[in-house]
Amino acid sequence: MLTIRKRGRVFWCDGLVQGIRIRRPLGTRNHDAAHRIIGKIDRAFAEGAESGLWPELQRFLPEPTFRVFAEVAGYKEPVVKPEPTWADLSAAFENELHRRVALDKLRDSTAKRYRHTTHEFKTFLEERKITLLKDITKPFVESFKVWRASRIRTRNFSRGATSLALDAAILHRIFAVGVEYEIVEKNPVRMEGRPGDVPERGAQPFSGAQLDRLKQAAGPDLFMFLLLRWTGMRGSDIVGLTWGDVHFDRREIERITQKRRKPVIIPIHTELLFALETEYERRSPASDGQVLPQARERGRMTRPRLYQRCKAMGRRAGIEDAHPHRFRDTFAVDMLARGATPYDVAKLLGDEIATVEKHYAPFVRELRERVRRLMESNAGISAYAGEDSGAPPQRNKPVQ
Repeated sequence: MLTIRKRGRVFWCDGLVQGIRIRRPLGTRNHDAAHRIIGKIDRAFAEGAESGLWPELQRFLPEPTFRVFAEVAGYKEPVVKPEPTWADLSAAFENELHRRVALDKLRDSTAKRYRHTTHEFKTFLEERKITLLKDITKPFVESFKVWRASRIRTRNFSRGATSLALDAAILHRIFAVGVEYEIVEKNPVRMEGRPGDVPERGAQPFSGAQLDRLKQAAGPDLFMFLLLRWTGMRGSDIVGLTWGDVHFDRREIERITQKRRKPVIIPIHTELLFALETEYERRSPASDGQVLPQARERGRMTRPRLYQRCKAMGRRAGIEDAHPHRFRDTFAVDMLARGATPYDVAKLLGDEIATVEKHYAPFVRELRERVRRLMESNAGISAYAGEDSGAPPQRNKPVQ
């Protein structure tokens, strides 16, 4: 039981608390205020160390007095966690990237693309002077998308800022890691469709006439043209293709795809086989040597250089929208038009059957023409019109 006493001009408390004698100043000269403080102290002890009165008492009791009461009650001041920042989330995501790369669940090239989006978002945050995650709201992320799209369009080969969907997906993944690690409560990023899924574009294979023009205009890039034409590989796999992947004895190219880490075995077309043998005899390369010839003035062929060479080849042929992935579309559609099944094409591309059926099988003129030829043929149900297929089976009548 605590009582109050006035010593000098200040009121003190005096009494036994949990068997301990306490005599400490209350820090007030007002008698009524001293009584209110004593009442709150009694209630705080009655409620225990978890009482919400302790932070209030800490604000107006002298510090030495509060420490004595807090020690007797067992109260400990809660540790105030700092507000999480973008730097905290970015560091957590970087650790996740390192982990997935180390476990071979993510390619270095993919991690590099993720870091590019991370850097772009950091630049946007710095421009807006935002550091705390609580300030990154859904409207704020939407404004980033507008800002990012305008930056993409200022660059060459922006393709209408179609990569914005990938940026949104990566940013969504970053905040998903934050939710998993309990750095943020909710994910503020709204997806912009599936990355790479542009329904109005679909597959864009070259026509037969365009392939002829590209081949005639290839010139010094003829070997590159044949590799793209007869393998259907992605640009990353073409530039990573080594002579160790080329098996002349089996007339096959065998490789693990860089994007999906799937094994592919591609039979080598006769035209490509002749070009490969000629190039191999000319260069006598090591097994780990790059199949694509190196440019004398620039060294090893890279994806950006491959893209530029394809664009230049297309301009020479009068085809402005020529790029490496169109050769992949061409290979897939060509194989389907020749009678290969989606399963066959998926195995050659290192892709899923559903992806082949979705992106290559429908809405492609060459495949529609193949169906038209089948429709115009004499085969079909009418070929059996003169045959009696038999009457439909009769149901047994119930016994009366």
